[in-house]
Amino acid sequence: MNEWIEELSDLTAANEAVVLVTIASVRGSAPREVGAKMIVTKSESIGTIGGGQLEYQCTRIAVDLLGDDDQTLLRRFPLGSAMGQCCGGVVEVLFETLTAGLPEWLRDLSMLHGQHEKAARIKHVTGNTQVIITAGQLYGDDVSLIPESVSDRALSMLVNNAPGECVDDWFIDTVIATNFNIAVFGAGHVGTAVVAALSQLDCNIRWVDSRRNIFRVTPANVRAIETPQPALEVAAMPPASSYLVMTHSHALDFDICDRILRREDAGYCGLIGSLSKRRRFEKRYRQQDMPQALIDTLPCTIGVAGISGKKPAEIAVAAAAEVLQAYEHAANSNSQALPDNVFPLRS
Repeated sequence: MNEWIEELSDLTAANEAVVLVTIASVRGSAPREVGAKMIVTKSESIGTIGGGQLEYQCTRIAVDLLGDDDQTLLRRFPLGSAMGQCCGGVVEVLFETLTAGLPEWLRDLSMLHGQHEKAARIKHVTGNTQVIITAGQLYGDDVSLIPESVSDRALSMLVNNAPGECVDDWFIDTVIATNFNIAVFGAGHVGTAVVAALSQLDCNIRWVDSRRNIFRVTPANVRAIETPQPALEVAAMPPASSYLVMTHSHALDFDICDRILRREDAGYCGLIGSLSKRRRFEKRYRQQDMPQALIDTLPCTIGVAGISGKKPAEIAVAAAAEVLQAYEHAANSNSQALPDNVFPLRS
């Protein structure tokens, strides 16, 4: 998730001294991925880089750096017995102090992220040189100092939705809005539990129900939609979206699933209910000449195998796990090449 951009913008705009702590590289096993961040202030830490001794030691270093003007520090941490962790890998952590108000690079990055435009921050790992790069433009005063090989690599990473990485003495920190889109139909006890579980992931959720005043508190990455015709919201979802159908009405469920299946582009479509419910739906879909191959893509019951509990929280955990499995399977199967119409920024 990219909430750190807003958090850091608010803190620096208020002239609060902060240290941005980022996982810059990982070799072997580690508790978090490249790009994971933690913000440290004099009174709190926001976010996590994996907990344990790694986070404890990094927090101590960050606290010692608080108030230093524009310091950049790259530290290497072997995650072995000497560190009190048994991951066995090696991580490099980038520490950056920010003390003098909202920096230009953060202002540019916040603007681009708010416009849902892919961007990357190119940062020298021991100095203050950095720029923001998008698919067609470089932002910042240090553009001439960025090696061509580094800016071209950053461009390729943006096109391929790649995570951040270190290239020579530069850290390329990609900021890409998630393409994990989920529609949850139904805001009853189970739907509410499912949304609560899914909203902790890096995803966008469209939460739909036909009942009035059914929505109360919704997380930041959830858009609640109250509509008398929930099935029409299927058309609003991007291709490869995931769907969970769990309304208060079997008739609504049937219509919603029908529209999802006939799109033929769902990454996942799950229907809450029993096997007998699925058989009834399957029979009706066949009567409407829906191809059996499409019908077979509709899990009902939902959830990963081995979790049989029927409490809302139990269903939510199982359903969220199944949706995440389907998304990661699709993501691992789709490797993208640099399109022919994308060129390096320099000729």
